[in-house]
Amino acid sequence: MSLNREEVLKVLGNIIEPDLKKDIVSLNLIENLEVSENHVNLIVSISNPALHARKRMQEAIQFNLKRFFGESLEIECTVKGMSSEHKEKRRKILPEVKHIVAVASGKGGVGKSTITANIAGGLMKMGYTVGIVDADIYGPSMPTMFDVVGERPTMVEVDGKQLIEPVQSNGLKLLSIGFFTDQDNAVVWRGPMASKALTQMFTDAHWGELDFLLVDLPPGTGDIHLSLVQTVPLDGVVIVSTPQEVALADARRGVNMFKMDTLKIPVLGIVENMAWFTPAELPENKYYIFGRDGAKNLAEGLDVPFLGAIPLVQSVCEAGDAGRPAVFQENTPISNAFDELVHNFVSELENLKKEKAIQQ
Repeated sequence: MSLNREEVLKVLGNIIEPDLKKDIVSLNLIENLEVSENHVNLIVSISNPALHARKRMQEAIQFNLKRFFGESLEIECTVKGMSSEHKEKRRKILPEVKHIVAVASGKGGVGKSTITANIAGGLMKMGYTVGIVDADIYGPSMPTMFDVVGERPTMVEVDGKQLIEPVQSNGLKLLSIGFFTDQDNAVVWRGPMASKALTQMFTDAHWGELDFLLVDLPPGTGDIHLSLVQTVPLDGVVIVSTPQEVALADARRGVNMFKMDTLKIPVLGIVENMAWFTPAELPENKYYIFGRDGAKNLAEGLDVPFLGAIPLVQSVCEAGDAGRPAVFQENTPISNAFDELVHNFVSELENLKKEKAIQQ
């Protein structure tokens, strides 16, 4: 069968973009379509830039074209993530949530979850309504930090649909992978399975009206991150690092990932955790055991805001283990450090909103 452009587009019109629920032709996702005697060359953009999603789309295109035009058809198909200009993020997901912000780190063990919990607590102290999605599938710790270990979310009917009702702790709404798994067993999931489970905590949950929804991401820069940030309309991301060089290298990769053309998630700033050690018996002393000002210098070098430095203090760990983040302490050096961090966080988010308003 001889090829012509109209017939090729007709076949491609049967392929649905899985997130946007429409065919790739009507969504104008096809670029540089070239059709010759027995050859088709095209570029297709999709909402989810993760490797498994791009591979599935490529297989769907090849299958449909060869089924119609024959197995001898030569196909060159490039599938890429949708650019932020192409994909105007609509608030179909979580329309009643004012701000959705992810907290990420390039590597594990830098205290990302502790920072997330204390930012949430600081926002609550300021009078905001707050929720947290604990998306760290390999080490969900939010149930411990908010003293709800063993709790299980219930189901609630909303507009005829069954949705997951988040667990509440002193007014904070929380969903965690830890609620759906055995605390003593490792979570062993492949990328697509993990991405689907995390997405459901946004699309199939009843969050209601919130000022802030914080997303505690898994450490690293993998497929799960790409899937999640393309599904959820993030307003920004906070990067957490310690001052040591190995952590800073990973933090730099994290910042660069969110700046990718296919993502372009604003980096609200970098937090330096474990910035110095202060022993309880010498409260005025500072020991820079992991290096000094590493994350602060990184923020300046990458031209992103520096949100604050949090010291390595025993009470932070104790407060987290007790289920009440250290930011709730009354006028202590550590609670004051977290209060300053949260103030800078809110200020950067407001500055970002003003910049967007001016651009529009």
